[in-house]
Amino acid sequence: MGEAPAFFVDDLQNEPLNGFELKNGTCKTNTTIGYKTYVIGGADDGTLSIEVQIFDRNRGEWVHPTVHGTKPMSCKGHSAVLLKDRILVLKKGSKPDDQIWFLEFDTEYVRQLQKNLGTEVVAWSKGVTGNAEKPIVISGPSGVGKGTLISMLMKEFPSMFGFSVSHTTRAPRNMEKDGVHYHFTEKCLMEKEIKDGKFLEFASVHGNLYGTSVEAVEVVADAGKRCILDIDVQGARSVRASSLEAIFIFICPPSMEDLEKRLRGRGTETEEQVLKRLRNAEAEIKEGKSSKIFDFILYNDNLEECYEKLKKLLGLDGFVAAAPKSEPKEIILPMDHSLSKIDDKIIINCMPSELDKDSKNLIMLDVSSLKGGAPGRTRGLDFQAVSSFSECLTGANQFS
Repeated sequence: MGEAPAFFVDDLQNEPLNGFELKNGTCKTNTTIGYKTYVIGGADDGTLSIEVQIFDRNRGEWVHPTVHGTKPMSCKGHSAVLLKDRILVLKKGSKPDDQIWFLEFDTEYVRQLQKNLGTEVVAWSKGVTGNAEKPIVISGPSGVGKGTLISMLMKEFPSMFGFSVSHTTRAPRNMEKDGVHYHFTEKCLMEKEIKDGKFLEFASVHGNLYGTSVEAVEVVADAGKRCILDIDVQGARSVRASSLEAIFIFICPPSMEDLEKRLRGRGTETEEQVLKRLRNAEAEIKEGKSSKIFDFILYNDNLEECYEKLKKLLGLDGFVAAAPKSEPKEIILPMDHSLSKIDDKIIINCMPSELDKDSKNLIMLDVSSLKGGAPGRTRGLDFQAVSSFSECLTGANQFS
């Protein structure tokens, strides 16, 4: 905390417009929620660093929040609009896939961090147009055949599914490559990221941490694929408790006798290991059936039949290869534009000088179906170019 510079206090008290320029030449946006004003920006020296400060009007003091999430890279300016629990930030002069960001100040993720840390917290999340297919969580006891079923899916639909790369604090073995087999990391760093809510699930095995990060799942979605998570029941429970919307499937053997036969038939474990796996399997099956973690339970008494049932659950029975997906739509924002907010629609008014004479000068950004958020992406954005919004202007809040 600290005292606000006199010139800035004056500017705030005079209720400057969004995207205002202060008397000292710096360019910032300010968004007021209650007695707090969130100031986003930095020095206007050709690039604008994305920094966040909060001015507490009750105390007349600056608050420097703890900032979580992936921070936006510097840009040549930005505009901002207040939504329900976050601030939409549109970067100027950036690439189309780096223009839309959200600064969260009152989401569930931020509130939980504030409770844990006892301090003011904000979190960045990158905006992405369109939606991603729900990830698939597949669990089941060792020897049930879930790995074989997943391999069959990957072989038949290689461009549709992808695996998230797990993190671990153990050292690489033999030919293992970082980012391919695992994300190898330091224990202190992974512990901090777990505390910061960046992991969907984790476990300690023989003194080493293993886990699935939110980012690892997002990377698969960014590639246009549906993420498959092959994790145990405890991991599935953690994912179910997270904000991730997924389909949870438990693969069950027809009987414990059948599972024991499969485990012994592999010939890869000692007698002690087989007995341990059977004890663990019995507990996993009990929890898988009785808990409310899983949406579906499949019995693998016949591999081919079980696979067909799995495909049906995923809507892949009778699947016909579709035409290649078109590239996602991109917003190309000019440097000079103004914003209006009408309900859940953001109207971007592009100045004529920045456009071709035949171009439409309005872009309508729909934020009514946002999904996800920090520490991952914010998806569900949609937009379209429009010619006029005169009928929608009533009740709109104008920003500049």
